[in-house]
Amino acid sequence: MINLELPRKLRASANQAHQVAAEIMRPVSRKYDLAEHAYPVELDTMAAMIEGMSDAGGEIGGAKGGREAKGDAPKPSKTPNANGGNMSALVNVIETCWGDVGLTLSIPYQGLGNSAIAAVATDEQLERFGKVWASMAITEPSFGSDSAAVSTTAVLDGDEWVLNGEKIYVTAGERSTHIVVWATVDKTKGRAAIKSFVVPRDAPGLSVARLEHKLGIKASDTAALLLDNCRIPKDNLLGSPDVDTDKGFAGVMQTFDNTRPLVAGMAIGVARAALEELRSILTDAGVVIDYDAATYSQSAAAAEYIRLEADWEAAYLLALRAAWMADNKEPNSLQASMSKAKAGRSATDITLKAVELAGTLGFSEHLLLEKWSRDSKILDIFEGTQQIQQLIVARRVLGKTSAELK
Repeated sequence: MINLELPRKLRASANQAHQVAAEIMRPVSRKYDLAEHAYPVELDTMAAMIEGMSDAGGEIGGAKGGREAKGDAPKPSKTPNANGGNMSALVNVIETCWGDVGLTLSIPYQGLGNSAIAAVATDEQLERFGKVWASMAITEPSFGSDSAAVSTTAVLDGDEWVLNGEKIYVTAGERSTHIVVWATVDKTKGRAAIKSFVVPRDAPGLSVARLEHKLGIKASDTAALLLDNCRIPKDNLLGSPDVDTDKGFAGVMQTFDNTRPLVAGMAIGVARAALEELRSILTDAGVVIDYDAATYSQSAAAAEYIRLEADWEAAYLLALRAAWMADNKEPNSLQASMSKAKAGRSATDITLKAVELAGTLGFSEHLLLEKWSRDSKILDIFEGTQQIQQLIVARRVLGKTSAELK
């Protein structure tokens, strides 16, 4: 029988993350939504707490979940069933995004680039970059979802790589201490030559071109970066420097198998916040939600709420499965995309429907419902759009290659 109760260790970590969300994030959520690009100084108080949790094997923001899946194996248990870094990261990011998605993305030393480092770095690189704040730079002006179309170049010059190109929509691109940049080392060899590089913030040739003005997650800075003959040490190339035309760029793509369930967790967290707020509003309005009664015998609002709650539960279970598979060394590319697609769509549906059912109260800034609906939209876009996730799922289910099914 499947037991979906969280183990004691994960519950303790999630409870701590929830306290951070409730006591630090929620009180300043509207403040930084209205003050776009202002650095949330309240998060600085979390730095010591995050470092302590990291040393103990947990993450408040959840961005480093892939390390245990790639590096140190989970400790042997009596049964072949381990809950490691990925599961811990998932349950924690659900809680912090219940507090605020933009602030979660702004937590120091918890950037999405940390997942890339954890997924593909060597042991020596993990030692060097294990405690940096790393954002991830993939998208360029000429492409979005097609990660294989990277045109930023990396040329080896003696003991240094020289990077040239432009990256856009880089989350925490201005505030992070390092950026994981995707670049090609040989354009003639296609996607096989795409590698990821760790670029320090103070690297010569790296600059911030602009910060984007956005619909949601305004507490998080989203930057456009320029790499103009940017020089970094030779050993800042993550993983193997060899171009393997058989495996393509599976190494860098492995990052998504770890980060997509985390983005699903972000969507699950903000959707749960909206459901809880909506439940309170409906209860105050005298709406009775009866789980034992048939849908047709309940009010339209109650029936709709039960539908939304069931949709949320499905997204939550898919994300748990994807994270569990990563922790147990099982290939989870299909499940990671399924969880991301389901959670992204569910979150936008749930938050928008909550605004609708709450009426003028939901549309006003008196509550955070309208903010959550704006924040949720990006979760159906970044780390692979809804359409891309469906395409990946279709390829896996039908056994088609990317060339056969576009």
